[in-house]
Amino acid sequence: MSNRTELSSTTIVAPATAPGGAIALIRLSGPEAIALTERVFSQPLTQAPGHTLHFGTISDNDRMLDEVLVSVFRAPRSYTGEEMVEISCHGSAYITHEILSLLTRHGAVPAAAGEFTQRAFLNGKLDLSQAEAVADLIASESGAAHRIALNQMRGGYATELAGLREKLLHIASLLELELDFSEEDVEFADRSELQGLLTEILHRCRLLAGSFRTGNVLKNGVPVAIAGAPNAGKSTLLNRLVGEERAIVSEVAGTTRDLIEESITLGGIRFRFIDTAGLRHTEDSIEALGIERAKERIRHATLVLFLLAEPRTPAEVLESIDALKLSDEQHLILLFNKQDLWDTAPLAEALSHRWPTLSLSARSGEGLEELQTLLIDSVGDNRSADALVVSNIRHYEALLQATAALERGLTGLENTLSADLVSEEIRQVLHHLGTITGEITTDDILCHIFSKFCIGK
Repeated sequence: MSNRTELSSTTIVAPATAPGGAIALIRLSGPEAIALTERVFSQPLTQAPGHTLHFGTISDNDRMLDEVLVSVFRAPRSYTGEEMVEISCHGSAYITHEILSLLTRHGAVPAAAGEFTQRAFLNGKLDLSQAEAVADLIASESGAAHRIALNQMRGGYATELAGLREKLLHIASLLELELDFSEEDVEFADRSELQGLLTEILHRCRLLAGSFRTGNVLKNGVPVAIAGAPNAGKSTLLNRLVGEERAIVSEVAGTTRDLIEESITLGGIRFRFIDTAGLRHTEDSIEALGIERAKERIRHATLVLFLLAEPRTPAEVLESIDALKLSDEQHLILLFNKQDLWDTAPLAEALSHRWPTLSLSARSGEGLEELQTLLIDSVGDNRSADALVVSNIRHYEALLQATAALERGLTGLENTLSADLVSEEIRQVLHHLGTITGEITTDDILCHIFSKFCIGK
């Protein structure tokens, strides 16, 4: 890596906690982290063993700034793999600023976004997928997102991909050996065995790539569109789900013209509810624009809650749902609202074989718990806590490219292509899988990844 020397030769500093708390954490990493801290600290540190705490004061000459706790971490047993210090001080913005200014005057360099984790990667403490998981873990807003990020950070990808790469390297070595003895027409690799191994690896790559849709939804939240005719109770339902008067409720049809979005967490999964304009024909140009925007958001939602609030024939309901032009991958739940005002049973009985149905009252909240259960079940996240789920678009694209190369390699074996052509496809697979964990990468990729991190991490 071209910047490895530059990174390791400097000592960086940054706050590792957000402002406003009672305690602030200032982190230093680099060859002079311990010696530099000692210059401003009241206690000796240069001989201090790793993983020790020291109480004392930080002073700027004769001016005491704060009483602090200093944590000492010795290389390579630190987060970054370097000499590292963490200073716990009081959370005053003034104190934090003064300590940071003091440390920079003594030679520390302000850390760039993600630079601590980048150093951890460059020093072999984390692979690239684990480093990306650190950012995902910090940003997680639900139990599901937290679980995915934590599993990845603990090396779930690394273990899985290392196993696949080992098998591929075995195949590649046998094929390369054949190329070395090509004039003697010798086969070192059994073609049926190679085909079986490639098929096995292809199956695993497809499973990992196939988990992306679920992983992305769980990471970023499940988009749920609330659709239906005007005055079906969409805004009332949104308010009931989020527990506050977020959307305007009116008896006047067409009140909701702008999209209103709110998020809640159910069963550890974040759902992003979108209240859409009532679907109907209108001559009002502004309302019509809102309806078109609503249809667009409905088409991009993972779940669609379609509300009915008055008797309709099954054929009329089917026509309205067909007009939404939902894809096969979208989930629809039929909700019969205002159940106290009409008999919902006949319509529910007629349509329950097509979609999940539920009678409820958005106004009173009756049926709300059942709806929450339906929402959780519809996501279908039945994986075990340690199951691998792909949630990163970069990893997903690499897996797709690896899958395509594997398919070409298998086709080559089936058509008895030469070993050098098959070997080239296997090298492509190794390359694409290697980009996920960082065994193969570029400075541009690293800069792009770590620029998304927060300062101090």
